[in-house]
Amino acid sequence: MQVLTPRPQPGGDGHRATSRRSRLSRLSRLSALSVCVSAALLLAACGGGGDGAPSGTPAGDTLGYTPLFSADTPMNEQIQYRQPDGTLVTMMGSRPTERHARERGEAWDAPDAGPGRYLTFPTFYFQNRTFGLEIHDHVPAGISRVDVYLRVNQGIFDGTTFSLFRNILNPEVRDYGWSLNYGFNNPKEGGLPICREAQPKEDCMMSFDSNWRTDPHSPLKIGDKVELAPAPRLKRDPVVDGGGSRYYSFEQLYVVGVGMRPWYGIAPNLDSEPLPEETLLGGQASISYNYSEEPMRVFQQMANNIGIVNTQRFVEGRRLFHTSFLDGKHSEHDADNPVFTAHIGQLGPRYNQPRCIECHTNNGRSVAASIGAKLDTMSMLTNGADGKADPTYGYNVQQHAQDPTATPFDVTLQALDKTVRTLPDGERVELVKPVFAFKGPTPAQFSARQAPQVIGMGLIEALAETTILAQADPNDANGDGVRGIPNWIVDPETGKTHLGRFGWKASKASLRHQVGDALIKDMGVTSPTFPTRGCQRGAPDCRSASATSVTEGELQRLTHYLSLIGVPAQRSLRSGFPDGIRVSPEHDVDPPLIARGAALFNQVRCVACHTATMQTGNTHPFAELRNQTIHPYSDLLLHDMGPNLADSLREANAAPNLWRTAPLWGVGSLRFVQGGDQNVRLLHDGRARSMLEAILWHGGEADSSRTQFEALPKADRDAVVAFLQSL
Repeated sequence: MQVLTPRPQPGGDGHRATSRRSRLSRLSRLSALSVCVSAALLLAACGGGGDGAPSGTPAGDTLGYTPLFSADTPMNEQIQYRQPDGTLVTMMGSRPTERHARERGEAWDAPDAGPGRYLTFPTFYFQNRTFGLEIHDHVPAGISRVDVYLRVNQGIFDGTTFSLFRNILNPEVRDYGWSLNYGFNNPKEGGLPICREAQPKEDCMMSFDSNWRTDPHSPLKIGDKVELAPAPRLKRDPVVDGGGSRYYSFEQLYVVGVGMRPWYGIAPNLDSEPLPEETLLGGQASISYNYSEEPMRVFQQMANNIGIVNTQRFVEGRRLFHTSFLDGKHSEHDADNPVFTAHIGQLGPRYNQPRCIECHTNNGRSVAASIGAKLDTMSMLTNGADGKADPTYGYNVQQHAQDPTATPFDVTLQALDKTVRTLPDGERVELVKPVFAFKGPTPAQFSARQAPQVIGMGLIEALAETTILAQADPNDANGDGVRGIPNWIVDPETGKTHLGRFGWKASKASLRHQVGDALIKDMGVTSPTFPTRGCQRGAPDCRSASATSVTEGELQRLTHYLSLIGVPAQRSLRSGFPDGIRVSPEHDVDPPLIARGAALFNQVRCVACHTATMQTGNTHPFAELRNQTIHPYSDLLLHDMGPNLADSLREANAAPNLWRTAPLWGVGSLRFVQGGDQNVRLLHDGRARSMLEAILWHGGEADSSRTQFEALPKADRDAVVAFLQSL
């Protein structure tokens, strides 16, 4: 019996629609089935095949599943609540950075000289430097006052400044400048601005009771905008850990009576303004527009609504994501950041890269392949002829070896098979398909996979199973030619059956599962998920280990980091740059063209798989991810994409022609993150060199949408691409 349901009939707006009664009936059935877990499935541990291995997967239909998070899952940290009198309390996490939000690498009226240093991570960013503001907003309680408390996560701050209210009254203010500059003076420290970890919050606080954006000042009211810019200084003489002492932090927007909001710049001079809801691809976890000209770093930023303690979780996980399991060095400032000695020498005897970040360029995708180059930032998944682990490689080819005498397992791009597609209006598009060469034996089954960007993964994990399953239509009940089925995955640690969400074939059930799989397969690093290297080779007893390279705490740090990475907001709005100032390339957008492209994207029914809007559930451990309206442009289900995209590897319930709908959020930022359009590759094996090529490769269930797209006039096809580039 399958836990599958009919697809709703298309609605007039191009999105799926259904009656309230049928939807409730479907959700009721799914809820009832969710409590049934097959006893046979509970026996599974390691085993299976392909990208789902060494996870183990049920064969055929499933009798039920276990939700990833139970209904009573506690929050790791509360980020906002109301007191009985109506006072709104908001936790705002912050980390150190080097300069300000509107500072480019040159003066505003100077030629382009390079990026700013606002989205960077300074040396020692992962210790003694994160903090937060606890904001008590009394305006909803009828009092024109906001109290702000500084909370230090680790160590001591000896000197703090706090700037508030964008100074729009002064026409000379451009890259930075605020109306109110204050600090957090501690009465227990002789009135000096010294604030300590775990001290009573009342020791370091300040208040303001009027709106400084008006002249004269006016009483605070709900909806007033307050730009916040705290800046800490660590205790000096010497600095506690040898790193820097003076830092800036993020300029964030607080809306009175509402809370923190992602912002963009409007006139005059990029004044901060809340982004409209429709642009928030990641809900309130979305990343604000950036004006320091650092679009290459937008995939590395923490969620806009992150809490105070969770900020420290984020930076500690990021450190491990950037740490080499060979020499313990950080990928950034390797001569200055301390060596992570706990991880020296933990790299497996065979591996692809020594750090997580090496495969995910700037948290984006694999390095674009070139003819003859080793594909060591991609994964080459393998199976033997029997569908089990390949006898030579295991479940993937690990192309590097620490032993210089080891058998070489290089995989290279040998050639590109080229074909030309001629569209109805005569435009000719060259399509290329990669041909791979193995220095070792050619596996019976294999599949090349580029690393995807790692944004928004926590939001995907926070989606309720019923939200995803409600979109499935395995029998094409509505006759639109689009089906969509789930991939059922057995948790390698518990044996419970979960809905697959991550990976090109939805073959990972959770972020924990995804991280553990990448550690063992790409680096040969063991963790509680896969505790021995035998798991990479399908060993039936691969869980028999008492100690692992990555501890439980470190595994959680990695999953917490990936959970809390935000999604850049859609760049579909023009920003209020001052007259005569060069507009940054990422902001040089055409809103009417983008809007037309979005309408055409709906018209040709791309949304039949690339679902525009979903709502996360309320059971994820991170409050930042709960109850968010998100726009991933994916249904996270498997679809038949036709023979041209099929390879030879089966994963769990995913046959070679079935692929998970890839989320499209962030796809327009890849050209910046990867270092230029020429370095962007799309689809699972990176064959598509442009949005147009990626669309033209769509087949199977996408045949109708692709054909409709091809029939559009070129100007309309270009509008669809402009829309995708805005995501």
